[in-house]
This record gives sequence, C-alpha cells and structure tokens, in this order.
Amino acid sequence: MTRHDAGDLAHRLGRQAEAVCRRYLGAGRRQGHYWLVGDVYNTPGRSLFVRLKGSPKGPAGKWQDAATGERGDLLDVIRLALGLADFADVAEEARAFLSLPHPEPTWSQPKSPRALSGSAEAAKRLFAVSKPISGTLAGTYLRRRGITTLHGTGSLRFHPRCYYRPDEHEVTQTWPALIAAVTDASGLITGVHRTWLAPDGSDKAPIDTPRKAMGDLLGHAVRFGVPGEVMAAGEGIESVLSVREVVPDMAMAAALSAAHLAAILFAEPLRRLYIVRDNDPAGDGARDSLVERADAAGIEAIVLSPTLGDFNEDLRELGVEALRASIRCQLAPQDVARFMRAAA
Repeated sequence: MTRHDAGDLAHRLGRQAEAVCRRYLGAGRRQGHYWLVGDVYNTPGRSLFVRLKGSPKGPAGKWQDAATGERGDLLDVIRLALGLADFADVAEEARAFLSLPHPEPTWSQPKSPRALSGSAEAAKRLFAVSKPISGTLAGTYLRRRGITTLHGTGSLRFHPRCYYRPDEHEVTQTWPALIAAVTDASGLITGVHRTWLAPDGSDKAPIDTPRKAMGDLLGHAVRFGVPGEVMAAGEGIESVLSVREVVPDMAMAAALSAAHLAAILFAEPLRRLYIVRDNDPAGDGARDSLVERADAAGIEAIVLSPTLGDFNEDLRELGVEALRASIRCQLAPQDVARFMRAAA
C-alpha cells in the first residue's frame, strides 16, 4: 500500500470519525467536537481526544493523548486498539469498516514476511502491542482471584481487544485478555498465553475456550522474579501467583499445563526446586516426572501440595493466612526465613 492509499483511507475514516470512535473506542463519549477516552487502548477516561470535525487546528480524525503526548490518526486507532502489527491488516480492517473493495494487487517491492498465526514471532508481536496490567481489567481479574502481589510480573500484559476465533467456521470475536509471555531460561520470548476476560474483568470470558497458548512452549514457562538457586514451578498462572502471595521473594514459573510442567527445563544455578502441584491425576503425573528429572540433574525437589484442588482455590476459599500456614510447613526451614515475609 502506498502513502497515498494510506492517506486516502485516513481521510475516509475521518469523514466518519464519530462512527470509528464508537466502534473502536467505545469506552469514551462525545463532548462537543471531540471524542474523549482514556487512551487508544479504549480505557475509560478523558486523556485522549479525537477531533470529530475538521477545523483550522487540524483535520477530523486526528487525535492526541494529553497524558503521554502520543498522537496519530484513525488508522493508528485501529492498529493499536486491535493490536495489529502488520499495516496490511490495519488497511484490511479499515476497508471492512468503510465497506470498500480490496485493492488490485501490485507487483511492488516485497514486504517483510508476515508472522504465521500461532508462531513465536506472532506471539512476540502480540506481547509487544499489549500494555502493562496496572489499572487494567487484567489487574481487576487477578484481584478478583485474591492475587495482589504483582511486583516482578512484567511477563504479564493486557490487551483490550484480543482476537478470539472459536473455530475456522465461525466469526472472529474480540475480548479483553490477560497476555502472558512464555520465555526460555534466558528470558527470550518463545510464545504467549492468552486468558480472555469478561468485559468487567470479574472472571474469564463466557466462551468455550477462554485460555489458549501459542508459540514454542515445550520446556518454557511464564516467569516471575529473578531466577537463582531456589525457585518454584507449577502449572497455572493463577496457582503459581497464589503461592507467590505468601512467598513473594521466590522466583517462580508457570508452565501452563501438567505436561509442560513435567518437561520444564532447568537453568543454572538451580539447586532446589519447589513443585507447585495441582491436586488431580495429571498433577500427580507431572510431580512424579519432575521429581525424577530433578533428581537425575542433582537438583533437590520438594513438592508443595494444596489443601483443595489448587493453590488459587486454597487462597480464595480458605484465605491468605491459611495458605501461609500450609506453605510454611512445606518449605525447607532456611527458605521460610529467606523468602517468606512476616504477616502484616
């Protein structure tokens, strides 16, 4: 697409600026000749203003975020609100909104290759266009599950309109989502895990499969804190973060499934591994496999077992003090002093 084509699309969108804002920035509202919203990710608020009518100050569709100084046009709104990394996808979305036909193909200079759906490169792009979880629905979702210790959680981000496609025969939907970076032991992103959320962040989205991962997952994990000689590893993000509520200074990793937990890779200088198991047959199998692998590698393995189904269920149903007491008696004494803070 040429610069002229992009300019023409931006101009056409500007002629329907209010309709564009209502579609992609629906958390905002009109005030006079402007559309006001919190930011370009459709957060409620008033920091970002979009010009709805042209004036000597600028054409319709131009916007600026007073909080950050960012500015752009309605093509940027579509790109950022939907998390689109390739401009061809932005143009496709804009044309669909404007009900325009597809342009004739041209034999111009070759473009950079598009990331294959589900690839590690696509995962990196999705994580890059997502935002920190502070003040977002992702933070609301975690708090609703009793999780408030969020320091060292840079591996978690939020996307306000993450694509969800039930299957190849159904229409693609968009839902807010908690985005978690899956990394190798060196911190390189190899995949992401998506948890689609209800519009108010109170729970997971009411869809058939509210959790999906993509990219290269085997052996890797969602990591929290700085790894060292002692760390904990478990299956689910919420379960691992629940343990972190009472052991906030220990590095932890969520492998995302029992099978992946059993195959998680060990990194130097690990000497003691706490296995955060789920209380089910799959959790038992992951525990046994990981204990055997750790023993063969000369790593001490200690199993942490929940009272109920998993540690997030313990946190929500039994409370933080009961969880603290349960985990305290399962840790090695030296790690209680090193990693557990005194109750407030």
